[in-house]
This record gives sequence, structure tokens and C-alpha cells, in this order.
Amino acid sequence: MQVDFGKAAGDYAQHRVGFPEAFFQRLFDEGLARTGELALDLGTGTGVVARGLALRGCAVTGLDPSEALLAQAAELDRAVGVQVRQVHARVEDAEFPDASFDLVTAGQCWHWFDRPRAAALARRWLRPGGRLVIAHFDWLPLEGNLVHATEELIRAHNPAWTLGKGNGLYPAWLTDVREAGFRDVRTFSFDVDVPYSHLGWRGRIRASAGVGASMAPAAVERFDAELAALLSDRYPAEPMAVPHCVWVLSAVAPG
Repeated sequence: MQVDFGKAAGDYAQHRVGFPEAFFQRLFDEGLARTGELALDLGTGTGVVARGLALRGCAVTGLDPSEALLAQAAELDRAVGVQVRQVHARVEDAEFPDASFDLVTAGQCWHWFDRPRAAALARRWLRPGGRLVIAHFDWLPLEGNLVHATEELIRAHNPAWTLGKGNGLYPAWLTDVREAGFRDVRTFSFDVDVPYSHLGWRGRIRASAGVGASMAPAAVERFDAELAALLSDRYPAEPMAVPHCVWVLSAVAPG
């Protein structure tokens, strides 16, 4: 399955709500992020994590291979009055001076990287004692719920999509950072319900890897029409409370 989130940049910027306030609050409360730090946000996309850090006083660089997503990020940054330095490149091809950041973040993107190389590069770019934060904000498919039904519909339209049936946890990422030499590896998670209207959920799903980022436009339209009918028939009440899990891994660069 070929995935290009730039194809769904408009829906991505409008309908992917991004990490909740409680995520950023916990990062700063626990000292994983600190005001005034130099931060690098890998796979920044439309800049949700980068913008959240910049709003709290960090000097942030956002790195992404999609020019379309970076353009959306710049517009959203201007709307809230922050400036994030943008670098257009794949993580694996990026070049930054060694020990040039206090914090490296990766929100909802670690699975798209060459993970061992990304971990090694993050360690190289971090100053001694700097922190790597890998985070996910995933919907939760539970038997009979809206997410479960939506995932079934995605698979019916796009059998190549294999990213569903998740539980929001990523234990393999711990091995990635340990093998790269990071220490003080920790994780935490919490669940949160996100309210979505029918239109909002349809936009969120069009912006996903299995739909707008990988299907042809006509196929996306057919899928969207079926999802609209499913929502109207089975989940008519709005807003819909969609269960999500926030999962965070933090690790410290040695030295």
C-alpha cells in the first residue's frame, strides 16, 4: 500500500484533531518538555505536536517529507501566532548537527520510519541528557463500537490496509530506543473520548492512511458515501464519543 498523506492534506489539517491538552500538560508537568528548549518534531505533518510545544515556549523545528502537509502546518501556525522552522526531508535523510536539540518528538509517526535508524539519529541529534518522546493518539476499535464498524468498512474498500485492530500500545518501540543506547525508558498511557460530528468523523477517516492517503479520489468518494450512510443508520446521535488512547514513551540520551 503506497501512502501519501499529502493527498489528504486538507482533511488532515481540518479533521485530525491531534493530541489533547492533557498530553502536553503531562509532558511539561513531568519535565519531559521544558519551556525554552530546542525541540525537533519528527514526522511533524500538519504540526500538531510542534505547534503545541511552540505555544508553550519551545523553539521548534518540524521535519516532514510532505510539502503539502508542511504548507498546512505553516497556515495553522500563523493562525495561532507561533513560528516553527520547517525542514522538508525524510527523517532518514535529514542532516542536523550532533547534540543540537534538547528534545526530539515523534507523534503518530514512528511506525513509518526505519525505526532503528530513526532512534540512532535521534540519539545523535540530542544533547547529553536530552529526551526522546514517541507518542501515539489512536482510536480504539472495540467490539460493536463506531471505530470497529469504520475499520471493517475501510478493509472492505482497501484490503491492503493492515493498520487496524490496535489497542493503542506499542511495546516494540521500547526495544528500538534501548538498542539505540537510550536510558531511563518510561511509558504512560491514558484513555480519552473525543467528540466527533458525522462530518468530522468522515473527514478524520478520509485523512487516514487507509483511505485518502492511499486510495484514488473516486474510491475515496465511494467509501465516504458508504460511511455517511453507516453513521446515519447505526450512530445517528451527534456528537459521537469516540474512544482514544494516548500512549507515550520517553527516553534519555546518555552522557
